Amino acid sequence: MAAESASLVAPVDLSSTNQRLHALPQLLAQLQQQRGLSLGTLFTRAKPTQTPSPAIVANIARIEAEANNAPHDVNKQLALFQALVDTKAKPGYDLLITRWERMCEFDPHSPVLHSDVAFQLYCTSLVNTGLEASITPAVRRRESLLASAPPLSVPSNTTSAPSSTSNTATSELSSTPASRSQEIAQGVLSGNSGTAALAASAQPGVKTSTDMAQLVAALGSGAGNASNPIFVSVSDLLLVVFSVLLENSGLLKAGPRQSEYEPLQNNTVKFSDVHGCDEVKDELNDIVDFLKDPTKFATLGGKLPKGVLLTGPPGTGKTMLARAVAGEAGVPFLFASGSEFEEMFVGVGAKRVRELFTAARKKQPAIIFIDELDAMGGRRNSKDAQYMKQTLNQLLVEMDGFLQSEGVIVIAATNFPEALDPALTRPGRFDRIVAVPLPDIRGRTQILKHYMKDVTTSPEADVTILARGTAGFSGADLQNMVKFVLCVCHALAFADRTFDSQAAVEASKQGCREILLKHFEWAKDRIVMGSERKSAYISEKEKLMTAYHEGGHALVAIHTPGAMPLHKVTCVPRGHALGITSQLPEGDSLSVTLKECLARIDVCMGGRVAEEIIYGTENVSTGATSDLQQATRVATSMVKNYGFSRNMGPVYYTDREDIISPQTRERIDAEVLSLLKAGEDRATALLREKEQELHMLAHALVEHETLDADEVRKVIKGEKIRAISEILKEDITGVSAEIAQGMRETPAPLAESS
Repeated sequence: MAAESASLVAPVDLSSTNQRLHALPQLLAQLQQQRGLSLGTLFTRAKPTQTPSPAIVANIARIEAEANNAPHDVNKQLALFQALVDTKAKPGYDLLITRWERMCEFDPHSPVLHSDVAFQLYCTSLVNTGLEASITPAVRRRESLLASAPPLSVPSNTTSAPSSTSNTATSELSSTPASRSQEIAQGVLSGNSGTAALAASAQPGVKTSTDMAQLVAALGSGAGNASNPIFVSVSDLLLVVFSVLLENSGLLKAGPRQSEYEPLQNNTVKFSDVHGCDEVKDELNDIVDFLKDPTKFATLGGKLPKGVLLTGPPGTGKTMLARAVAGEAGVPFLFASGSEFEEMFVGVGAKRVRELFTAARKKQPAIIFIDELDAMGGRRNSKDAQYMKQTLNQLLVEMDGFLQSEGVIVIAATNFPEALDPALTRPGRFDRIVAVPLPDIRGRTQILKHYMKDVTTSPEADVTILARGTAGFSGADLQNMVKFVLCVCHALAFADRTFDSQAAVEASKQGCREILLKHFEWAKDRIVMGSERKSAYISEKEKLMTAYHEGGHALVAIHTPGAMPLHKVTCVPRGHALGITSQLPEGDSLSVTLKECLARIDVCMGGRVAEEIIYGTENVSTGATSDLQQATRVATSMVKNYGFSRNMGPVYYTDREDIISPQTRERIDAEVLSLLKAGEDRATALLREKEQELHMLAHALVEHETLDADEVRKVIKGEKIRAISEILKEDITGVSAEIAQGMRETPAPLAESS
C-alpha cells in the first residue's frame, strides 16, 4: 500500500536538485558582485543575500532523499519544507512550491495536505517569491481537496500552526466564520504587511472574518484614499445568481417584434403608385375586394386563396405590391422576414409564427407579408435540424388552420420558388402563385415617368428613348438611375460625395437648370458597366493591350449576324474590369435562338483572339477569364438545356451531376469544347480579315478611352469622330473643373443646410 501511495507522487530528481543547490552559492556570489544602474545603488547598498553553506546543502539533499522514500510521512515532509524555508533563498522556496503543487495534482489524498504547518510554509514561500496573488486560489484548492478527501487522523503536534500575535480589534469585527486555510493564509499575509497576525489562528473556537481582516490590514497600511484605493471583488456566486434571475425574467430575450403598417394619408401606397405590372395588379384586385368586405364572398359561396405567393427577379416590386394591397383595402399590414424567425434558441421560430398569426387575427381583416419566404420554407430534408422543420410545420398548420371568414390573407415573396417545399405551395396554402416579371418597354416608360415627374428634364430627354435603351432593367434599377442623375446635378452642392467629377462639372456648367439625355446615359453606363476608376495607374503598354482586347469584342459584335447590338466600348477600368464592351438589346427579348447563342460565344472569344493575333500565343493575358466563363456557360446550356447539340440531341440534362452517368458527362464535355473551339475559329477568321480595322479601333480607344457604337463605326470606316469645337469644349471643361475645385473650398448653401 505504501508503494502504491508513493507512486502517486511524481518523484523528484535527486541529482538535479543537488546540482542546483550546490550551484546556489556561486550564483548568489556572482549576483552580489554585479552593480546595478538604478538610483538606489548610488545612495544605498543592498543587504548581502544569505547563501547556504555546503553543509546545509548536503543536509537538505539527505532530508529530500528521505522525504522522497516516504511521501506520506508527514514529519519527514515537514522537515524538508522547514529546511527549504530556512535557506531563505529563492531556489529553496521554488522547490517547496513545486513539491506542494505536484502533491495536490498527483496525490490529492496525501496526509501532508491536512498539515496546517505544511500549508503555512507553502504560503510563506509564495509571499517570499512575490506570488501573493496565488494564495487565495491555493486556499480554495486546499479546501476543495480536503472536502472531497476522507477524514484522516493526523498527529496533533503537526496540524496546528504557530501562534501569532493577537488582534482583538479584528476578532471583534468578525461576522463571518473563516476556514482554517483562510486563517493561516491571512496570518501569513498580515505578518508580511507589517501588522499583527490573527489571534484566532491559534485559538480554537474563535472565528474571524478574512475579508474584514484584509480591510483592517489595508487601512492600517494607509490605503483607502484617492491615490491608493482599495479594490473590492464581488463573489462569483452573486454574479451567477444575478445572471440566472435576469435570464429567467425574460429581459434578455428579444421577443418577436410585430411591426404594423398603418395606412396614413399621403403615405399610403396605392395601386396607382405601382407601375410596370398591370396584369399582376388585376390578379390582386379580388384580394382587395375580399379584404374590404369578406362577408360578400361568404354569402355567395366563393372561396378566395388563403395565401398569395409573389415570385420574380429582385427589384420588380413584390414588396410594394403587398403594401399596395393593404393600402387599397385599408387594413393593417404585418410583415416579417423569413430569416427573423430562427435564432440561437430552439423553438423560437415556431413560437414567433404562432404569435404573428395571433396578432393578425386580433386585427382582422389584415395582411401578413413574409419576405424572402425561401429562408424558412425551403424543401425539407431528413438531414435538416429538427428546429428548422418545426418552424415550417407551424407555418403550414397556421395557414391551413384558420377559417375562411377570418379575413386574414398571407402574402409572401421569394426569388426562388423552385426551392420551396411542395407542402407550402399546395392548394389550400399558397395556392395562388403570381409571377412579377421584369417590366417591358411600356412598363419601363411608366416607371420612368413616375420617378421623373418631379425632375426638370430637357425636351431631348425622351422617356421612350430611355426605356428602349434600358432593356432588362428592373424597377429598382430605373429608380437608381434617376437617383444617380440627381446626384450628378447636385454634385457641387454635395462636393464631398461626387460620383464622377467630369460629369459633375459638365452638369454644373449648365447651372443644373435641366437634365439632359447624356446625363441619363452616364447614369445608365454607371449601372451597366460600373463606375470609372480614372485614378488607377495603367501603363501605356497595358492600356494598348486592353484596347486591342475590347476592340476584338466590339468588331465581332458588329460583324457577326445575330449578335446583340453594341452599345459602348471603353478601355478605362470600370468596377473590377480593365475594360468593358457593353451590349444592349434593341427591344425586349423573351427567347434566344441558336444563331444568337453562337454569336454570344463568338463575341466572348473575340477579345482573347485579338490578343493572340496581335501579340502571339505566348503573350495572351489572363484578361479573358470572365469571357471564357461566360462562353462556357452559354455552351453548356446549349448542350444540356436547349437541345442545340446535334450529337447529344434534343434532350434536357439536370444540373445535378450525380444522376448523370460518367459516359454522358464525357460526351457533354466534349460537345461543349467543340462549340467553344468552333466559336474561337470563327472569331479568328473574322478578326484576321478585319485586322486593319482592329488596329484603327485600338488606337482610337487609347486616344479617346470610351467610344459608343456610332463612333466605333466611324472609326473603322476611317472617319473623324471629334471636331475642333469638341476639343475646345474639353479644354473649357478642364478650366471649369479648376473653378469647381475653388467653389468646393467654399461650401454651397445647400451643403451647409444639409
